[in-house]
Amino acid sequence: MDAVEVVVAHSQRATLRVGDVFLKVDGDPAHADVEIRAMAMAPVPTPEILWREPPVLAIAAARGTALGVLGEPSPASPRAWAAVGAAVRQLHETPAPPWPGPRLDDIAAELDGECAWLLADAVLPAEVVRRNREIAQAALRPWTPVFIHGDLQITHVFIDGDEVTGIIDWSEAAPGDAMFDLATLTLGHEEHVDDLLAGYGPGADRDVIRAWWSLRSLIASRWLIEHGFDPDAPGCEFDVLRSRMLDP
Repeated sequence: MDAVEVVVAHSQRATLRVGDVFLKVDGDPAHADVEIRAMAMAPVPTPEILWREPPVLAIAAARGTALGVLGEPSPASPRAWAAVGAAVRQLHETPAPPWPGPRLDDIAAELDGECAWLLADAVLPAEVVRRNREIAQAALRPWTPVFIHGDLQITHVFIDGDEVTGIIDWSEAAPGDAMFDLATLTLGHEEHVDDLLAGYGPGADRDVIRAWWSLRSLIASRWLIEHGFDPDAPGCEFDVLRSRMLDP
């Protein structure tokens, strides 16, 4: 029998790998509902759904390797990053899902709450939090909703050579801001923005992408800490926030 590998595990969900099968265990069936519907609608490569027996969803492994991981240099070529950009553009040009997406007012309120927590608990220097809150404001503007993945981390995109072979983990898919997907994908990998946008094409706003880097990192920090992850690891969220202090 193949060994069981724990891919990720926290109080909300766990993902296990057994051979070429991923078993996703989630106490909220709505997450799997969204994932299954989104993958059926997405115009990009997605893994095969093998079976579902709540609270478990079984999905086949995507061919190839992840585009990279946060905190380490991406081994992928510029051509591979451009191919990912083209795939994301194809997704964003597909009609958005019929269910509701994130609301601007809710994001702004969450951002302010998380900044208040970071300041109150002195998790980061106050000037880092305040500067990034200023930068994040550029993301808090009306957008035309498109079909976004919603959690397009670099580890969720698989490539084989320069070909995109699979995009996984669609439970956050919804109508939303296209720049959020581009920012999530390049978080901590700013050096690949040009390659990604070469494939994505016109219309990307680099200032808004930078704003989402700050916003996402500020909002995610407490959740990561409380669920056993380390946002202060090299190249991760705290480094992203500190690096913004060097922006003009």
